[in-house]
Amino acid sequence: MPRPTIAATRPGLAFGLTPVFRNSDLDLLDRLRAYLEAATGLPVELVSRRTYQEITALVVSGQVDAAWICGYPFVQYQADLSLVAVPLWRGQPRYRSYLIVDRNRPGDDWRMLRGDVHALSDPDSNSGYLVTAALLAGAGERIGSFFRSSFYTYGHRNVVRAVASGLAGSGSVDGYVWEVMQELEPELTGQTRVLRASEWLGFPPIASAKAAAGSPATVLLRDALLAMGSDPSGRQVLSMLRLDGFAAAEAGLYDGIAGMVEQLRRAS
Repeated sequence: MPRPTIAATRPGLAFGLTPVFRNSDLDLLDRLRAYLEAATGLPVELVSRRTYQEITALVVSGQVDAAWICGYPFVQYQADLSLVAVPLWRGQPRYRSYLIVDRNRPGDDWRMLRGDVHALSDPDSNSGYLVTAALLAGAGERIGSFFRSSFYTYGHRNVVRAVASGLAGSGSVDGYVWEVMQELEPELTGQTRVLRASEWLGFPPIASAKAAAGSPATVLLRDALLAMGSDPSGRQVLSMLRLDGFAAAEAGLYDGIAGMVEQLRRAS
């Protein structure tokens, strides 16, 4: 991962987005950009990438001021990253990972997934990879041997689509994304069901490079996110995201994820 080279002269705010964000929704992106520009007084560029690795590299190197990343890369690069804000969903800064299967598939034990074709989201995703890898490691198993095969969809919605269509027999997905889809796309999630929900874990955070944590742009972004719930246009964005707001948080929120990273390290 490249070391920080913060662009202090950047003429605005560059905010990175990963597949955690529903980045196919152009209206949502437009409203988010408009809110952030009004709240910060800066021109805002929303920078999207396909993988967590790509967007994490941009924020660690300072090529974006901050990014909405995943808890897994936050833990991996915690020495280089600083928390800006954490989303609140259903009143708390936490979410769960789901193992999903076809809605008509019987059984309630995750061990029945042995021999499946399994859909994962991203190799740097907490809910779409790490939680399942740690679950298997705790039972003395590995993804490569437990499942007949697995593949990455590079998007949590794509995991749901893969299971719903029968392309995969099971999948690992962000519980927040599945629940939002359940509300907005019930015809799709209705083809699946939740087999297992993980423990509650730190919600994917907004983070900056540590070297940029106190920069004017990052401070303005933090203040804009924390105040989003008190602004009418900000509340519109939160409503579209099905979030309650953003809050300040400490790195200890991600101790559960750090524990799974260590569990995998010991098992390797």
